[in-house]
Amino acid sequence: MLNITLPDGSVRQVAPGTTPADIAAAIGPGLAKAAIAARIDGELRDIMRPLVQDSHLALVTARDEVDALELARHDFAHILAEAVHALFPGTQITFGPSTDDGFYYDFAPKDRPFTEEDLPAIEAKMREIIAADKPLVREEIDRDVLIAKWRAAGETFKAEWAAELPGDEPLTVYHSGDWYDMCRGPHLASTGRVDPAAFKLTRVSGAYWRGDQKNAMLSRIYGTGWLNKKQLAAHLMRLEEAAKRDHRKIGQEMDLFHLQAEAHGSVFWHPKGYLIWRELEAYMRRAIDKAGYREVKTPQVMDARQWEQSGHWGKYRENMFVIPDEVPNVDDEGPIVSDDADWMALKPMNCPAHVLIFRQGIKSYRDLPLRLYENGCCHRNEPHGALHGLMRVRQFTQDDAHIFCREDQIVAEVRAFCALADRIYKDFGFTYSIKLALRPDKRFGTEEMWDMAETELREAVVSAGLATADYGWEELPGEGAFYAPKLEWHLTDAIGRTWQVGTIQSDRVLPDRLDASYVAEDGERHRPVMLHRAIFGSYERFIGILVEHFAGKLPLWLAPVQAVVATIVSDADDYAAQLVERLKAAGIRAELDARNEKINYKVREHSLAKVPNLLVVGRREAEEGTVALRVLGSEGQTMLSGDDVVSRLANEALPPDMR
Repeated sequence: MLNITLPDGSVRQVAPGTTPADIAAAIGPGLAKAAIAARIDGELRDIMRPLVQDSHLALVTARDEVDALELARHDFAHILAEAVHALFPGTQITFGPSTDDGFYYDFAPKDRPFTEEDLPAIEAKMREIIAADKPLVREEIDRDVLIAKWRAAGETFKAEWAAELPGDEPLTVYHSGDWYDMCRGPHLASTGRVDPAAFKLTRVSGAYWRGDQKNAMLSRIYGTGWLNKKQLAAHLMRLEEAAKRDHRKIGQEMDLFHLQAEAHGSVFWHPKGYLIWRELEAYMRRAIDKAGYREVKTPQVMDARQWEQSGHWGKYRENMFVIPDEVPNVDDEGPIVSDDADWMALKPMNCPAHVLIFRQGIKSYRDLPLRLYENGCCHRNEPHGALHGLMRVRQFTQDDAHIFCREDQIVAEVRAFCALADRIYKDFGFTYSIKLALRPDKRFGTEEMWDMAETELREAVVSAGLATADYGWEELPGEGAFYAPKLEWHLTDAIGRTWQVGTIQSDRVLPDRLDASYVAEDGERHRPVMLHRAIFGSYERFIGILVEHFAGKLPLWLAPVQAVVATIVSDADDYAAQLVERLKAAGIRAELDARNEKINYKVREHSLAKVPNLLVVGRREAEEGTVALRVLGSEGQTMLSGDDVVSRLANEALPPDMR
């Protein structure tokens, strides 16, 4: 008999081969109906998978929303593949994971790429499969047998994938009737366990097999999947709102920036957009100056040997832009680089360069902590298909800093950073959660280094009172960088989306690899600990987040145009021009609109451009020295004297740290 320990500590003895579903039924009919999966010794498994050894068992229900959504989305992807196979015979299947809000599946169509016109028919077929309520049955299968079955069926992609999986890993397929797919699982008990009204196929795109542009182009079908119709409706409403807030759309309306093929992944900032950048940069400089940082500037291009020594060459080489350190010879077919040429790389991050600054001259323990800050421009060779407006680019600027400190200073420095990040995020009106990303499988450094680093970060957050449910505290196993664990700040925007932005990492690896040291109180050389930290993350992405969070209606201090004085009649032009000059003298970014257009036209145009304040003047206002103030997003207008409106806007336009 097997001993199965339940969450309450009780132990049930069952025969080998008993399933979690059997145990749920023995506990009671309500639980038998509600249970959808099980955690066996912490691992999520099928509810119908037999138990084979003594285990700890926790039954999973729809109330366990994270697990339930993962299972449902996994099932939707499986059902999607089955539906496409049924409707388009000869289509090859590859693989399809769940995502943060749904699922996708990549296909190799026989005749033509799929289009969005195919989606309604595929959705209908998926609902047929769900209605059939076919059991999803797990089977372990011999590797060679499965590969032969895939090849015989013409499924060359699946055969290739199966052949490359680790030899010690059992291969499993899930059957739903006669159809099957290779999958680790877990799945729900049957296709009918998902809600047919809780999913929607959203779009089709191209995707290279295994993400490599040298491989075949596939058709990727995306869908969103939820536990019920209400959740789906709420998500679709969020998508609709997100589309209205898309920073690319608003950026065009506000004339902030553009992107084009001549510079894939790099941003062309227009004057108004760069004004936002400059305000953020000035704000951050004031913050880091007060916090005791010293600003530096480091080279864009560095020798490959530096990146080899730091470890980035081996771990990050495919994402780096690499160039030869000499003028190449050129023939009719292009440049020829000699075999003995040295290689250089555009920096993808600033940290090795900051170590080189630290190493200049002898550092004493009295010099620590040393906080080096840089608005550092970096380049990363992101795939074209991954680029997305300001949110994912190839050239970006980080608000990057590295704190070199002693072991006994780490917790205090991390706490100080937590306080700084808190003030800054609150200045922008964000709430946030904090996560601790722990050691990944592939990493540099000893276990002792990682133990200390993780403990220090955890201790700092606990002592700062932030490791609580109020701050969404969570530990994320395996998600740290290859050289350090990290704390992550996840901002929540106006429509409930989260964005991972700020981070601080406790790194003992890079100072060791790059031979950074200081003279300690004992007269010996010691390694400093290097804290990598950022708050905005990158200026590009943070501006994109701000534009979407505020739907373009930026706080007055960030608005590229803070006020427009618009005339109703030409008789008011001189007065309006004088008012603009008074606003500018008070530090307000103001413009004059004296065009021969109707005032309603001007109001609509400036509202679309998200101008926060429209100051309307006509003949009466010019005679009385007044102005009709229209605030973006508010109904009606307020009559003020010229002096009052200048004073009011000057106060409101102050950055939050200067009020």
